[in-house]
Amino acid sequence: MARYLGPKTRVSRRFGHYILGSGKALERRNFPPGQHGPKSRRKFTEYAVGLNEKQKLRYIYGLLERQFRRVFEIAKAERGVTGERFLQLLETRLDSVIYLLGMAKTRASARQFVNHGHVRVNGHKVDIASYNVQPGDEIEVKNTPASRQMATRNLEENRIRNVPGWLALDAEQFKAKAVRLPTREEMDQNVNEQIIVEFYSRF
Repeated sequence: MARYLGPKTRVSRRFGHYILGSGKALERRNFPPGQHGPKSRRKFTEYAVGLNEKQKLRYIYGLLERQFRRVFEIAKAERGVTGERFLQLLETRLDSVIYLLGMAKTRASARQFVNHGHVRVNGHKVDIASYNVQPGDEIEVKNTPASRQMATRNLEENRIRNVPGWLALDAEQFKAKAVRLPTREEMDQNVNEQIIVEFYSRF
């Protein structure tokens, strides 16, 4: 699968938000990249605002446009508020859940962790990063020295990260459970999903 391999901090500076695991460089240069970044007075059209918001969310979860649009169409076809359901489908991806539990430093490394077969869901090996975790699902790190060692190191490094309330983590047993679906307040507050819904509604 194609993935973004360019400068991570540049993407974060573009959107003014930590994306792709970028470090503290955003704190030192918290303005858009380019020679006119700090002084730019450019006015964005409604279309540009929608595109920018959509791209920001797509970079956060590391999805290609085709994958991203497919998730949106699923959310649109389901009952409920489309924008919130869209975020729930993204947030409950298995790679995202592994990241939120602190078992990986970034969503990209969480995707690799899943793809390499280190995760089991309800007792079965699941190596598909896009697998949507459902309420009641039990997630466990594979019981091998290599898998547990990686999980231990990441959990130790990510101790300051708070596990969201919709997930219950037992770090000692390398297990977790999805208690329920995440609420809007428990998902990224720097994203305006309604703008994305309106952007896709144009087509």
